[in-house]
Amino acid sequence: MNDLETIEKILAMKKIAVVGLSDNPERPSFVVAKYLEEKGYEIIPVNPSIDSWLGHKSFPDIPSVLQKIEVVDIFRKSESVPEIVRQAIAVGAKAIWMQEGVVSETAAEEAKAAGLLVVMDRCMKKAHEAFFRSGSESASTQIKKEHEKRQAEPR
Repeated sequence: MNDLETIEKILAMKKIAVVGLSDNPERPSFVVAKYLEEKGYEIIPVNPSIDSWLGHKSFPDIPSVLQKIEVVDIFRKSESVPEIVRQAIAVGAKAIWMQEGVVSETAAEEAKAAGLLVVMDRCMKKAHEAFFRSGSESASTQIKKEHEKRQAEPR
């Protein structure tokens, strides 16, 4: 699921619906989405509590989004994920990305069974940085080190 090939395929997709995107610049969802937008991704805000994010109209849920979605990046509590995944499947999204701390094995399996790529409990910004960081280490080595470091941290 969080293998290098899957991460690479998802990072190649450019239209990302960010579910739970906050308009507060100090929230992780804002920081990650702004970073991804600066790197050339099209960000589609999905949050019923905000009207817009950096000039982009916000949608209350996935079915309300008017354009095609490639990736659904989830910044919501884990118990909200199954419904978000069902909505993503229904609109023809290609991938689900659950941010750090967001885990739903059941929803991940449902998404995979429907043919979607899935990454769970990872930060899309950190993965992107690891893939496109210059230096001698390969992206796979950097991602592996990050994964090992996270596994060693107490939860």
